[in-house]
Amino acid sequence: MSIPHVPEPCRLIVSVLTAQKEVADSALPGLTRELGPLENEIGPLAFDFTTYYDEELGTGVRRWLWVFSDLRDRGELARIKCLTNEVEQSYTVGGKRRFNLDPGAMSLENFILATGKNRAHRIYLQDGIFAELTLIFQGISYRPVESTFPDYRDPEMIDTLNKLREIYKCKLRGIP
Repeated sequence: MSIPHVPEPCRLIVSVLTAQKEVADSALPGLTRELGPLENEIGPLAFDFTTYYDEELGTGVRRWLWVFSDLRDRGELARIKCLTNEVEQSYTVGGKRRFNLDPGAMSLENFILATGKNRAHRIYLQDGIFAELTLIFQGISYRPVESTFPDYRDPEMIDTLNKLREIYKCKLRGIP
Protein backbone atom coordinates (compact mmCIF):
# COMPACT_ATOMS: atom_id res chain seq x y z
CA MET A 1 0.00 0.00 0.00
CA SER A 2 1.29 3.45 -0.84
CA ILE A 3 1.11 6.08 1.85
CA PRO A 4 0.09 9.48 0.47
CA HIS A 5 2.29 12.44 1.29
CA VAL A 6 2.45 16.02 0.14
CA PRO A 7 5.43 16.51 -2.20
CA GLU A 8 7.96 19.29 -1.88
CA PRO A 9 6.77 22.65 -3.20
CA CYS A 10 7.54 23.50 -6.80
CA ARG A 11 9.28 26.43 -8.39
CA LEU A 12 6.89 28.51 -10.50
CA ILE A 13 8.20 29.58 -13.90
CA VAL A 14 5.95 31.45 -16.31
CA SER A 15 6.90 31.41 -19.98
CA VAL A 16 6.02 34.68 -21.70
CA LEU A 17 5.67 34.72 -25.49
CA THR A 18 5.21 38.12 -27.05
CA ALA A 19 6.27 40.46 -29.80
CA GLN A 20 5.46 43.41 -27.49
CA LYS A 21 7.48 42.92 -24.30
CA GLU A 22 6.43 46.26 -22.81
CA VAL A 23 2.77 45.13 -22.87
CA ALA A 24 3.60 41.86 -21.12
CA ASP A 25 5.69 43.79 -18.59
CA SER A 26 2.66 45.91 -17.74
CA ALA A 27 0.89 42.73 -16.57
CA LEU A 28 3.71 41.74 -14.23
CA PRO A 29 2.70 43.86 -11.19
CA GLY A 30 -0.69 42.14 -11.07
CA LEU A 31 0.93 38.72 -11.26
CA THR A 32 3.47 39.49 -8.55
CA ARG A 33 0.63 40.66 -6.28
CA GLU A 34 -0.93 37.21 -6.67
CA LEU A 35 2.15 35.00 -7.00
CA GLY A 36 4.86 36.78 -5.04
CA PRO A 37 8.00 38.55 -6.16
CA LEU A 38 9.98 37.80 -9.26
CA GLU A 39 13.37 36.30 -8.52
CA ASN A 40 14.68 36.35 -12.06
CA GLU A 41 13.74 37.18 -15.62
CA ILE A 42 15.50 35.28 -18.36
CA GLY A 43 15.41 36.40 -21.96
CA PRO A 44 14.82 37.23 -24.58
CA LEU A 45 15.16 33.71 -25.85
CA ALA A 46 14.71 32.97 -29.53
CA PHE A 47 11.34 31.54 -30.46
CA ASP A 48 11.73 30.35 -34.04
CA PHE A 49 10.33 26.84 -33.66
CA THR A 50 6.88 27.70 -35.02
CA THR A 51 4.87 30.53 -36.51
CA TYR A 52 1.76 29.33 -34.65
CA TYR A 53 1.49 32.53 -32.59
CA ASP A 54 2.41 35.07 -35.30
CA GLU A 55 -1.13 35.81 -36.48
CA GLU A 56 -2.33 36.54 -32.97
CA LEU A 57 0.76 38.00 -31.28
CA GLY A 58 2.50 39.50 -34.29
CA THR A 59 5.81 38.66 -35.91
CA GLY A 60 9.03 38.67 -33.97
CA VAL A 61 7.69 36.62 -31.06
CA ARG A 62 10.33 35.96 -28.42
CA ARG A 63 10.28 34.24 -25.05
CA TRP A 64 11.06 35.36 -21.54
CA LEU A 65 10.95 33.23 -18.43
CA TRP A 66 9.59 34.82 -15.28
CA VAL A 67 10.97 32.89 -12.33
CA PHE A 68 9.02 33.53 -9.14
CA SER A 69 10.77 33.60 -5.79
CA ASP A 70 8.16 31.90 -3.61
CA LEU A 71 7.92 28.14 -3.83
CA ARG A 72 4.37 26.91 -4.44
CA ASP A 73 2.21 23.95 -3.56
CA ARG A 74 2.05 21.83 -6.73
CA GLY A 75 -1.72 21.64 -6.36
CA GLU A 76 -1.96 25.35 -7.22
CA LEU A 77 -0.94 24.91 -10.87
CA ALA A 78 -4.51 24.85 -12.24
CA ARG A 79 -5.47 27.98 -10.27
CA ILE A 80 -2.34 29.74 -11.51
CA LYS A 81 -3.14 28.83 -15.13
CA CYS A 82 -6.66 30.21 -14.68
CA LEU A 83 -5.09 33.42 -13.33
CA THR A 84 -2.70 33.75 -16.29
CA ASN A 85 -5.60 33.13 -18.68
CA GLU A 86 -7.52 35.99 -17.02
CA VAL A 87 -4.49 38.28 -17.31
CA GLU A 88 -4.03 37.42 -21.01
CA GLN A 89 -7.72 38.08 -21.64
CA SER A 90 -7.63 41.46 -19.92
CA TYR A 91 -4.98 42.65 -22.40
CA THR A 92 -6.64 41.41 -25.60
CA VAL A 93 -7.26 43.86 -28.41
CA GLY A 94 -9.77 43.01 -31.13
CA GLY A 95 -10.06 39.49 -29.76
CA LYS A 96 -6.31 38.86 -30.06
CA ARG A 97 -3.94 38.25 -27.18
CA ARG A 98 -0.87 40.44 -26.99
CA PHE A 99 1.11 37.88 -25.03
CA ASN A 100 0.87 34.23 -24.04
CA LEU A 101 1.55 33.15 -20.45
CA ASP A 102 2.27 29.50 -19.76
CA PRO A 103 2.90 28.62 -16.11
CA GLY A 104 5.15 25.70 -15.37
CA ALA A 105 5.87 23.77 -12.19
CA MET A 106 9.50 22.80 -11.71
CA SER A 107 10.28 19.95 -9.35
CA LEU A 108 13.44 17.95 -8.85
CA GLU A 109 11.79 15.14 -10.84
CA ASN A 110 10.18 16.97 -13.76
CA PHE A 111 8.91 20.14 -15.37
CA ILE A 112 5.16 20.35 -16.00
CA LEU A 113 3.28 22.96 -18.03
CA ALA A 114 -0.37 23.83 -17.48
CA THR A 115 -2.73 24.06 -20.44
CA GLY A 116 -6.41 24.32 -21.22
CA LYS A 117 -6.10 21.92 -24.16
CA ASN A 118 -6.84 18.25 -23.64
CA ARG A 119 -4.75 15.61 -25.41
CA ALA A 120 -4.29 11.89 -24.77
CA HIS A 121 -1.05 12.40 -22.84
CA ARG A 122 -2.30 15.20 -20.57
CA ILE A 123 -3.76 14.71 -17.10
CA TYR A 124 -6.82 16.65 -16.01
CA LEU A 125 -6.27 18.77 -12.90
CA GLN A 126 -9.40 20.91 -12.36
CA ASP A 127 -11.34 23.88 -13.72
CA GLY A 128 -10.65 22.90 -17.35
CA ILE A 129 -6.87 22.79 -16.84
CA PHE A 130 -4.58 19.90 -17.75
CA ALA A 131 -0.99 19.07 -16.77
CA GLU A 132 1.50 18.32 -19.51
CA LEU A 133 4.61 16.41 -18.52
CA THR A 134 7.15 18.37 -20.54
CA LEU A 135 10.55 17.27 -19.21
CA ILE A 136 11.76 14.59 -16.82
CA PHE A 137 14.99 14.73 -14.86
CA GLN A 138 17.24 11.75 -15.50
CA GLY A 139 20.86 11.50 -14.45
CA ILE A 140 22.21 15.04 -14.67
CA SER A 141 19.69 16.80 -16.89
CA TYR A 142 16.11 17.41 -17.81
CA ARG A 143 15.17 15.32 -20.82
CA PRO A 144 12.24 15.61 -23.22
CA VAL A 145 9.51 13.02 -23.48
CA GLU A 146 7.85 11.95 -26.72
CA SER A 147 5.25 14.75 -26.61
CA THR A 148 7.63 17.59 -25.63
CA PHE A 149 7.27 20.66 -27.84
CA PRO A 150 10.36 21.53 -29.94
CA ASP A 151 11.05 24.74 -28.00
CA TYR A 152 11.38 22.77 -24.75
CA ARG A 153 13.65 20.24 -26.50
CA ASP A 154 16.05 23.05 -27.40
CA PRO A 155 19.46 22.66 -25.68
CA GLU A 156 19.44 26.33 -24.59
CA MET A 157 16.07 25.89 -22.86
CA ILE A 158 17.14 22.65 -21.19
CA ASP A 159 20.42 24.23 -20.04
CA THR A 160 18.50 27.21 -18.63
CA LEU A 161 16.05 24.96 -16.78
CA ASN A 162 18.90 22.81 -15.43
CA LYS A 163 20.54 25.94 -13.97
CA LEU A 164 17.23 27.05 -12.46
CA ARG A 165 16.82 23.56 -10.99
CA GLU A 166 20.15 23.88 -9.17
CA ILE A 167 19.02 27.16 -7.60
CA TYR A 168 15.67 25.57 -6.74
CA LYS A 169 17.43 22.60 -5.14
CA CYS A 170 19.42 24.99 -2.92
CA LYS A 171 16.18 26.78 -1.95
CA LEU A 172 14.62 23.48 -0.92
CA ARG A 173 17.63 22.74 1.26
CA GLY A 174 17.67 26.24 2.77
CA ILE A 175 21.00 27.14 1.17
CA PRO A 176 21.18 30.85 0.19
